[in-house]
Amino acid sequence: MSKVTSVIEELVTPILEELDLELVDIEFVKEGRNWFLRVYIDTLEGGIDIDQCALVSERLSEVLDEKDPIEQNYYLEVSSPGAERPLKKDSDFKKALGKFVYVKTYEPIKDMKEFQGYLTAYTEEGLELDVRIKTRKLTVFIEKEKIAKARLAIDFSSDKSKLDS
Repeated sequence: MSKVTSVIEELVTPILEELDLELVDIEFVKEGRNWFLRVYIDTLEGGIDIDQCALVSERLSEVLDEKDPIEQNYYLEVSSPGAERPLKKDSDFKKALGKFVYVKTYEPIKDMKEFQGYLTAYTEEGLELDVRIKTRKLTVFIEKEKIAKARLAIDFSSDKSKLDS
């Protein structure tokens, strides 16, 4: 976590707690010539709306104007994490049990670094995914340290039973 994102997390957390919302992720990235501060939020039960995003944006803007922790100019965006919500915290993975996810690893596992499948287990050591590779169904165990990126994914087959056959 960068210095900017950790400062922003400290500033936005009290606002989110007051509104019964959760912080999903913070990004501070340069795209072209512009910097963007993106704050992804959700309700504790899932399903944020535009009015909640606007309220958090307004309140966070006030705090940022007062504290001014970022030197360069930037655009503030407060939004939902979307359908492909990132999985970062233990609680994110636990909520995603049984759901279709995408996982990218730092090093190959079974000669692959990218996996899509149903999250069947999550422990302190890692996670298990039921994946289909061509015509084979496999259960893959991925150690936590090897996870570079994880997020919910959309299953375009939309039929979990296809994994079971």
